Formats: sequence, C-alpha cells, structure tokens
Amino acid sequence: MASQILGDFYQVEQQLAKKAGRKTLLCRDLRSQDLVVVKLVSFSSDFEWDDLKLFEREAETLKSLSHSAIPQYLDYFEVESDRSKSFALVQTYIPAKSLQAYLHTGRTFSEAEVQELAKALLEILIYLHDRHPAVIHRDIKPSNVLLSDRSGNSIGQVYLVDFGSVQTLAAKEDGTITVVGTYGYMPPEQFGGRTVPASDIYSLGATLIGLLTGTHPADLPQKDGCIQFAALVNVSRNFASWLERTIQPSLDKRFTSARKALQVLENPPQLQLQVAGKPLGSKVVLKKDIDSLEIIIPAKGFNLGIVMTIGFAIAWNSFILFWTFGMLLVPLPANLLFLLFALPFWLVGFSMVKEILWSLFGQVHLSLNRQQISLIYNLLGFKYSRLHPARTADITKLEYVKKDFKYNSESVLVAIKPRIIIWVGTYKYELGNSSNSDQSGLDSILTKPELEWLVNELSDWLGIPIIKES
Repeated sequence: MASQILGDFYQVEQQLAKKAGRKTLLCRDLRSQDLVVVKLVSFSSDFEWDDLKLFEREAETLKSLSHSAIPQYLDYFEVESDRSKSFALVQTYIPAKSLQAYLHTGRTFSEAEVQELAKALLEILIYLHDRHPAVIHRDIKPSNVLLSDRSGNSIGQVYLVDFGSVQTLAAKEDGTITVVGTYGYMPPEQFGGRTVPASDIYSLGATLIGLLTGTHPADLPQKDGCIQFAALVNVSRNFASWLERTIQPSLDKRFTSARKALQVLENPPQLQLQVAGKPLGSKVVLKKDIDSLEIIIPAKGFNLGIVMTIGFAIAWNSFILFWTFGMLLVPLPANLLFLLFALPFWLVGFSMVKEILWSLFGQVHLSLNRQQISLIYNLLGFKYSRLHPARTADITKLEYVKKDFKYNSESVLVAIKPRIIIWVGTYKYELGNSSNSDQSGLDSILTKPELEWLVNELSDWLGIPIIKES
C-alpha cells in the first residue's frame, strides 16, 4: 500500500495499525508535505454497521473539537476501488510515543510523573466533559495516551488520541449506545452500555495504576470488584487514596467529574501529624502522617491498685518462698510432694510479678504503614508479638466493641470489655481490654474516650468504616 495516493492528496507512507475492517495509515499531504494520519473503515466481509456508526461519530466529534492535546480533524472522504468501498478520516499526526510503547521498552514511571500525567489528562477530560453535549472518550488506556519527549522538568506533552469509541450524551439519549472499550480499563457500568463522565475517570485511574505497577489492570487482584494495587506500589497515602477513589466500581463512590478529581489531586486533604481530638489527660501517643500511623500505649504507672497488688505479691511470694525453703530442709524424698504442691502457687506469684512489671514498665506499639501492620509488646527492652506483621492491604474490617454483658455457656453473666479490633483475614490485632491479651491488662488503662478517639483515627487513616459491635 506504500506510495498509494488516497483522496488525490494523501500518499501512504506506512501502516500504523490494522484490525477487522479498519486500518490506520501514516500519510503525507502532498499539498503541505505534512504528515497526517488517515483512518479507513471498509465494507469488507468482516464489516459491521456499528463500525461505520462509530467511525462517523468519531469524525463528527473531532470536527467539533479544538484542543492542543487532541488530534485535529482535517478531512473526510470516500475511497472507491474495484474490490470495496471505504471511508477515510484524516487528522493531524502527533510525533509522540504511546504510554504502551514506553512500557514495552521497560520504562517505569515515578509518582511525580504519574501525577503530572493525571493532571494533564484530567484537563483534557474537563474540556471534553464540559462540551454540550458532553463527549465521553470511553477507551482511555496506555495505547491511547501519547507522550512526547521530556522537556526540562516536565514529563513532556500529553495527548489523548483514538476517538473511535467516543460517545456523546446526545447519542446516549437517542438510544444509540454501542458497548465498546478495553477489558481491564472499562468500569462496570460500561459493560452494560451505560457511560457517564465518571466512566472516563475509572479508565484514567486504571491506566495510571497500570503505569505504576507495570501490570495490566485485568491481571491485578480484585476485592469486591475493586482493583487491589496499594501493596504493589510505593506512593504517598494521599495519592493512593485518590487512585482508589477513581476506580471505585460504584458510581456514587467515584469522582463525579474530572474537575472534582483534579481539585482533590491538586489540593489533597491534609492529615495532621498530631491529631486534634485527643482526650484531655490521655498519655497515649499517636503519631500519624500520610504514610504511617503509630499508636503507643504507655505503662499504667503507680496507682492505688498497683500499690495494693505489690503489697499482696510481696506477702504471697514471701510466704511461698518461706514454705519452699522449709520444704528443702526436709530430707528427700519426703519433701517432693510438698514441693510439687507449691508449684501452682509459684505460678500465681510469677503472674502477679508480671502484671506489676507490665503496669510499671510495659508498652504496646501498634504500627501501620502502606505495606504492613504490626502489634508489638515491649517490656524493659524485650519485644515480642503474638502475631506476625501482616499486609495493610489485607485489612478487611475495623471493629469497635462496646462494653456490654452476656451470658456464657454456663449461664453466668459476664462483662464484654470494650476494645478495638483490626481484622486481617481471620487474624485480629486488638487494642483495649482484650480478654486474651498477653499483656495482663496493660491496655486496660484505655478509657472509652481514648478508644473512640483511636478507632476514629484508624478509620480515617485506613479509609474504611467502623463496624460497631456489642
């Protein structure tokens, strides 16, 4: 086909793409000597009328648009031959590589670069969605986004191309919807033929996630229909939250417009390092920023209860020591039975000592970052954990258990102690009066205001709701 002349003026230089019934050619305009792109749709054996409908809509849409980041409409004509008849759309040629081509070369994109891309594409979408009627691209993906060479500190000029799937709200209202798009980048509503401006926001978010992970969105894990990417990328918490909102399956949880998405991206909500709302007099330390959250529960310290426990422990262990020493003076083997009898009492004594040490010197550290969650107990420099660190992305539920009472299996009324539970699958990380805690009630110093403060801070940082249980 090279050197063939189409429409009297457009000499074919090379074929850029081909699929059923359609070709995209790089041509030279013999009048201006400029390179142009000619898209052909042909009446062939695999021709479908929907192809012509979309082709004509693309031509009409491009003719109405005028934006430096969108190909410009130049011409539209018929091509007659002995074999078939075709329609040709001529548009300006943009000398830039697609994001898909960059990915194939192994290029990676930093958070700053992806944010710059996002802002540029959102500006284009604002222009399209503000049209009357609104223009919805419906096929945003790496191969349809072009990027010119870097310019100074800029990532380069960003372009949005291939309006072959475009839909206007007017077309939608006329009932002429055709389901198009690319799997992995399409929002759920698009599979049912419904598209709104927020549909392009989803495709944009999926495209950006593909750049950050280097993986096609369809190959990433999903949970409740939402792409799970946070554990695979190293980006700020604010940007991760912004991306999560762009790809929400439910329209009411997604950004409603490109303008709103751009506003939040440029002015993210600020998270405080020291959060207001900490109960007066609380000794709990909360360290929180966009990338991490740490809760440190200090030792209970001296109080009347611990003084009484110390006195009782001294009396108890002194008596057991005296008893044991006395039994050691009795000749073997007569004293063995008495020594064995003392063992349970020693265990009780050690338990009281442990409780005293925890109350005076123990600390609980709950730490979260974008990668993992851990719960560490620290006593006099000795650190241990009952649970291994887990992935933050695997957190499924944040539960706040209020104080209550219930009957146990023996029909005895027992108290349900208030606590916070972070569920990671079947494992749980607890703060508060946990009945199975190894710290002997260390975190029982958490009051109701402290528990409510901490659970709200965790909910805000994790971006998940609080499940309140009794």
